[in-house]
Amino acid sequence: MNIKIPKDRGMDRTLSIFKDGYEFIQKRVQNHHLDVFETRVLGKKTALLSGEEGARLFYDRERMKRSGAMPSHILKSLFGEGGVQGLDGAVHEHRKLLFMNLMTPSRLHDLHTITTKLWKHTADNWVSKRKIVLFDETLLLLTRAGCEWAGIPLSDKEAPKRAKELNLLIEGASKVGPKYLSSVSARKRLEEWMMKMIENVRAGNQMAAEGRALHEIATHQDINGHPLQAKTAAVELLNIIRPLVAVARYIVFGACAMQEHPESKIKICENEGYLENFIQEVRRFYPFFPFLAARAKNDFTWQGYSFKEGQLVMLDLYGTNHDPRLWESPDRFMPDRFINYVGSQYDLIPQGGGDHYKNHRCPGEWPTIEVMNASFKFLASGISYSFPKQDISYSLREIPSLPKSGFVMKNIRINKSPVK
Repeated sequence: MNIKIPKDRGMDRTLSIFKDGYEFIQKRVQNHHLDVFETRVLGKKTALLSGEEGARLFYDRERMKRSGAMPSHILKSLFGEGGVQGLDGAVHEHRKLLFMNLMTPSRLHDLHTITTKLWKHTADNWVSKRKIVLFDETLLLLTRAGCEWAGIPLSDKEAPKRAKELNLLIEGASKVGPKYLSSVSARKRLEEWMMKMIENVRAGNQMAAEGRALHEIATHQDINGHPLQAKTAAVELLNIIRPLVAVARYIVFGACAMQEHPESKIKICENEGYLENFIQEVRRFYPFFPFLAARAKNDFTWQGYSFKEGQLVMLDLYGTNHDPRLWESPDRFMPDRFINYVGSQYDLIPQGGGDHYKNHRCPGEWPTIEVMNASFKFLASGISYSFPKQDISYSLREIPSLPKSGFVMKNIRINKSPVK
């Protein structure tokens, strides 16, 4: 059966990404009840994919590659050049194993412990303040947590500066003009900071504990048995820290969910299973990373559409997480949808899909869940606070998105018997 695939004939939709934001692909693919739609981005014919089947195709290593797919605009700000995201084949699997070896149960438990400790310390300082903005506080906390977990020395004086720079990487990647240039400048400063540490560890001038990211990346050998170039090692070390700092947005969205669904706080305190479902629903429901890019490795036809070798392909993360074919009432926040969830590697994909080892699924997914677990436990049971009148709405046109107020909290008090 021949399927006529709809196309944006002759129209470049690059500017529509800024107009439609997270819904850029969703509006085009799902409105036609298909998994693929053709448009033009950056002047080139582009295939937009969405849904579970679209995700399966995107992660088919025989048909798709990442090399040359990510726009330089993004590489120079968010991801960095030479990192694992742009590798393919055996080289990618070898580099990816470096990250996966850092995600052992004991190391993830360490991250949970570090995060909980820092929440308690941070909240002690909140008591004397009239009000705080949770997003700002969480950025700083997760910068400290990420550096401690990775074995990176970070003084109290330096921490706010590094938190600001890491957030610039995340916020500036989707911008143009001065905000984008600030993001690029922040990456340069962060990479120089990381490179100096890498070189000091290699020279024996700085201690680095085995098993921590700083040591493992500094001593890692590529598939040919050579140490990573210092700049590449710096990029990969940032690929440990930056995703953790980005989780600040999930923490704020989770706080909003607790505010809008007050029964969830009680359930989080009473039921570990509910907390796991709550975390997954926050990741599914709220906007995080909008889409990913790949290129077709060869000519082939899929669902009636002819892909051409080298063609740009974009996968819809947000839209797949809101696909009505996969999720009942996708625009409602319902943690209980995950009670009997079986799912696949291609339906819940806020940080990419596929296999963690063989595909480009983000290795930071497990640390993300660990940080969210520790954070939501503490926010639900460790403190009490007042919620003043404010605007916690968010825009799907803004990438990355965030509640407008950043979630303001007042009259913070430490609870005597928080859930551990």
